[in-house]
Amino acid sequence: MKKIKVGCIGMGCRGIGMLTTILNMCENVDVSAVCDLYEDRAAEGGKLVEEKTGKKPLVTCCADEVIKMDTIDAILIFSAWESHIDLAVSAMEHGKYVGTEVGGAYTLRDCFKLTEAYERTGVPCMMLENCCYGQTELAVLNMVRKGLFGETVHCSGGYHHDLRDEIAGGIANRHYRLRNYRYRNCENYPTHELGPIAKVLNINRGNRMISLTSTASRARGLETYIKENAEKYPELDGFKFKQGDIVTTVITCADGSTITLTLDTTLPRTYSRGFTIRGTKGSYFEDTDSVFLDDPNADHFNAKKYWGNGDKYREKYNHPLWEKYGDKAKEAGHDGMDYMVLSAFFEAVEKGTNTPIDVYDTASWMSITPLSEDSIANGSIPVAIPDFTGGRWIMRNDENPGNEFWLD
Repeated sequence: MKKIKVGCIGMGCRGIGMLTTILNMCENVDVSAVCDLYEDRAAEGGKLVEEKTGKKPLVTCCADEVIKMDTIDAILIFSAWESHIDLAVSAMEHGKYVGTEVGGAYTLRDCFKLTEAYERTGVPCMMLENCCYGQTELAVLNMVRKGLFGETVHCSGGYHHDLRDEIAGGIANRHYRLRNYRYRNCENYPTHELGPIAKVLNINRGNRMISLTSTASRARGLETYIKENAEKYPELDGFKFKQGDIVTTVITCADGSTITLTLDTTLPRTYSRGFTIRGTKGSYFEDTDSVFLDDPNADHFNAKKYWGNGDKYREKYNHPLWEKYGDKAKEAGHDGMDYMVLSAFFEAVEKGTNTPIDVYDTASWMSITPLSEDSIANGSIPVAIPDFTGGRWIMRNDENPGNEFWLD
């Protein structure tokens, strides 16, 4: 069996985690090169590959050196948000499949660069949005496809994750989030919730997002946290942050459905993605892991009666991918999502087909960040969301090109 040869760019915490999953779980993949701007991180990635495979990859601080390697089939981008699009475009122009980690864009022009590069080269680019492959997200998608909730009218979700320590530790840990939270105010991390919702609502395949409004609260969480932990973060004394503690984005779609996204990362709370589906016959609520179906005998005033019933529905509507690969995926950690999304990407590379999360998905999901920034800066005004498909969304569908990991 011919192995897929890949180069991995970005060996920070996320990059090392994804590299470990590739080395442990993906038998048909050879990591030929690792890269990071920081020599110690690049060396750590190289050491990991050599220890696992007995082969020494190219270890470099120059991304161009990896992208230009003739022997490489695909480039995986795990670097800081600011670099994703330029690296992806360069890789496509050199004929390399691209798998890029999640994160928002900085300008709309950047998003069009992605789609233009694909249309010019024909080389696929896939956002590695692992939450699209979560067991719950895929089970709910299966429920939607089978009509359990009727016609979907509204979806919501959020990135509810207390990141105060990670952001405040950005200088010591060389983490890009710190500079973003200091200078930007936007929905900076929309895709964990938007990706699964976009698949439910057939975005770019018979439906599309047409406009949004975004509103940001005041920024107090990080400043309070740093002040109360001054001995741990002395270099941040007096730092001011632009990023609002809570950002609420409301999106309207061509078919009349709506989406609400919430960024919530700088106040104390428990983790949740808040995945919620509302339809004419029922709903799913992640925060209580509950399905509620329209029924004459339904107990509308006793919500707790339904809390936790998600297991029953997950078992009945478990997605075929999780039926087949769930045990192996869970062995890989991170709720099995990384194994699933990487398998989807590598399958497309191996077969030479398009990816289940394609360049138009990637561009439109990333565009929410600069659009929300514009809306917030101008008093939460409505902002149009471009049609990155150039009108093809009307007739486009999700024809499976024979890929087992296609998102049906």
